[in-house]
Amino acid sequence: MLPEIVETERLRLEPRTPEYVDPLAAYEHCKEGAPNIDEVTEHVPWSPHKHPKETLAFLERGVEMREDHEAAEFVVRPKQGEHGAGEIAGFTGVDLDWERDAAELGCWFRKPFWGRGYSGERALALAELALEALDFEILTVRHHVDNENSERAIERYIDRMGGRREGVLRNVGLESIDNGGGVDGVRYTVSQAEYREADPDHEVTFRDVDGEPWP
Repeated sequence: MLPEIVETERLRLEPRTPEYVDPLAAYEHCKEGAPNIDEVTEHVPWSPHKHPKETLAFLERGVEMREDHEAAEFVVRPKQGEHGAGEIAGFTGVDLDWERDAAELGCWFRKPFWGRGYSGERALALAELALEALDFEILTVRHHVDNENSERAIERYIDRMGGRREGVLRNVGLESIDNGGGVDGVRYTVSQAEYREADPDHEVTFRDVDGEPWP
């Protein structure tokens, strides 16, 4: 139902599962006191992990969502030739709402991998997955209203896809941030028709568990 591996020009996306991600290695990047962790988690809906069990649960949840077709979640690793090749650069995914015929992108990256254009590269790949391979009608993405870095990145790739900024949604989403409640978020959308008309140039390959082309 979902591809095992997604490859772009510079990135390899593998399932967010303990099979592909060492929980202790991931914990080193997600834990309290990890380098730049406060900046990484400032505008995302999770807090630094206090124990490796939290990281293991995070990865096991990736298995459950994949098996239930709720989401396609991936670890992001730079390919050979990139600085930090093979490292955990971050995590990304696309939530799948089959009833609404809508999919939603999400991601976070470790700070050493900011500013490389990786967010846009993986977004175009997952848009291709959602809007073409899985035939969803709408793709959405949101960011915290104060997250200027995400705003710049999202506006660039949404423009390439032919989408639009819908506006600010008050007190919605990201409720689990430890700030006493919900926060305002900025929402963007791109329809399947808009994506096909824009026909953004990008490189992506989907593979199944045996390494064969998917689907």
